[in-house]
Amino acid sequence: MSLLSVSRLTKSFGGLTAVSNLTFDVPGSSIVGVIGPNGAGKTTVFNLITGIYRPDQGEILFDGSSILGLATHRIVARGIARTFQTIRLFQNLSTLENVLAGYHCQMKTGLIGSLLHTGRQRREERRGIATALKTLSFVGLEGQAEQLARNLSYGNQRLLEIARALATNPQLLILDEPAGGMNEQETSRLVELIRSIRDRGITILLIEHDMSLVMRVCEKIVVMEYGLKIAEGPPEEIKSDPKVVEAYLGTDHDW
Repeated sequence: MSLLSVSRLTKSFGGLTAVSNLTFDVPGSSIVGVIGPNGAGKTTVFNLITGIYRPDQGEILFDGSSILGLATHRIVARGIARTFQTIRLFQNLSTLENVLAGYHCQMKTGLIGSLLHTGRQRREERRGIATALKTLSFVGLEGQAEQLARNLSYGNQRLLEIARALATNPQLLILDEPAGGMNEQETSRLVELIRSIRDRGITILLIEHDMSLVMRVCEKIVVMEYGLKIAEGPPEEIKSDPKVVEAYLGTDHDW
């Protein structure tokens, strides 16, 4: 069953059509990749799904219900979290505080309870800290809770972004070039982390230019060019598709 269904999605900016009549499904508990050359419209699709942009036409269903027109924080509350191509951490806050920022959307205590520091608020705060520490350990950042985000290595900042997204307790995690800037060792750790996230029952949709990573972790791949879907299928099928080879991968691509 599809957790996310994108149907006839179209978005234009002035005279440029960034996404055109795009349709694809993301099955629950799967890892789906979206690939294509720069300017293909991949990040625009992610921005449409997460409410940053509103499509000119089309439908987006999440867990069977439309999310069109919902504000970004409402979409997060529904169970969709994301990271960005460019790191967007709170650089002057600790790793723990960054993850707690993600956990905040799960807290039920209102403004008055927070101001009065009620028992419920204190219990939620303790629960949030415990959850954040477990999440940091899960992504491989155990022992670094007090480190300022800006002092982490680039690869660990990427992991911290994933931890913050996981703290929202998502059903669907959207990753925009998570391996960007990582070395080979960091990328191998990321591959294992992505698989571990999926094994927790969280569905993953990712954009990635590292084709080795895509082929290792994705069960289905959607290929875009100039805003259009030109191919969709399992990795073995995609890497031998003549349209994909010509448009994106190149005839001398090393798998």
